[in-house]
Amino acid sequence: MSMPAKTRTYLADASLAEVWQKVRKRLETNGHRAVGTVTVELDSAAAQRLSGLPGIAVRPGQRRLKLAELDEALRRSAAKAGLVPVVADLTGGPLRDRPSERLERAETVRQLWDGVERALHANGFGTADWARSWISWLHQSTLLVRGGDAAVAEFEVAARALAIVLAEPGTSRMLGELANTVGGSSHALDADQLAGRIALRGLGFALGVEDPQTPRGRIELWEQVGVSVDRISGTVLIWAFRPPGRDAWSRMMQMRADLGLISHMTMAELAVAPNALVPTREIVSGCENPQVLQRIAESGIDRPVACFSGNPSSAGQLLAARVALRYHGDFDWPGVAIAARMIAAGAEPWRMGSRDYQEAVSAGIPRIPLAGRSVATPWDPDLQAAMERAEQAVHEESVLNSLIGDL
Repeated sequence: MSMPAKTRTYLADASLAEVWQKVRKRLETNGHRAVGTVTVELDSAAAQRLSGLPGIAVRPGQRRLKLAELDEALRRSAAKAGLVPVVADLTGGPLRDRPSERLERAETVRQLWDGVERALHANGFGTADWARSWISWLHQSTLLVRGGDAAVAEFEVAARALAIVLAEPGTSRMLGELANTVGGSSHALDADQLAGRIALRGLGFALGVEDPQTPRGRIELWEQVGVSVDRISGTVLIWAFRPPGRDAWSRMMQMRADLGLISHMTMAELAVAPNALVPTREIVSGCENPQVLQRIAESGIDRPVACFSGNPSSAGQLLAARVALRYHGDFDWPGVAIAARMIAAGAEPWRMGSRDYQEAVSAGIPRIPLAGRSVATPWDPDLQAAMERAEQAVHEESVLNSLIGDL
């Protein structure tokens, strides 16, 4: 709207700011209707300015203002507009209509669940007991409701995938091939995709299996219906890794360690490896960056070290779950997020505390500004605060001497 400049300046006085904010909140919750009252605390300046409006007379103190009277007063004033456009102008923009938003949201959610039911019946699961448990889980988890406009389409992909594998459970197929068939992309059923998460949980209900919490558990669940997950592309780097067994694989790894070779371990390899990957009570040190592992190897340090090359692959996650691991990563927000996941999965922090960070910053490392959103550090809450204060990233390469010294 357009008010005379003098009128807007009069109404926009700081003494009335709280009044207009409270009126805005009330209008947004009642569908923009100028009805009811708001309770406000008026100082003498605010009371004087409101009393300057036609038909309004208020004294300082706590007062209940009738929205209908304010609306009428503004219409008769030089503003020549009602309460809704005036408040929108004075408080930064158009008012929300929360009752309408709730109705619109409710209709969107209703259409979502209607689409889910249609997909269930289209794929032959409409009367299956396990499917009702699947849908109940979806309601409780709110995955679909949070999935946005594509949620129904993602569910349809998952339902088509289950229809195929449950109809022919003995047929061998690759997960990427199945994903391409039902979703048009070889990654449509990956564990980090909505359709993949939904499909895997539905498969668990269909087979009476608990929700798998590990990469290996997810792979094994798909394998129960003949679906093979890519087990060779994701790797984890390992150095000086000597499994204690006398089987052929363990002897091979011992020989590679004796030869001073870094190994790339895949999921397929870990699947055939013995359960005992390292001697009892031996700690495997983990790092984020391959250059760190390379320097450790070049230093001739004969201690087992694993490098996860950033965000761990499925192979890296499986290795971490099968060894006693201590983990170090970059002191930047992405690196801290990775460390948080590793530590939550059971790794011990390795030089990942606030004191380690502050010592590195004080040592005069190259200044690299922190970028991105702050990440919580539950293993040491002071670390997050220290990084926010210093606003400086510390990459692993900058603290190599300390890591090598520990080894």
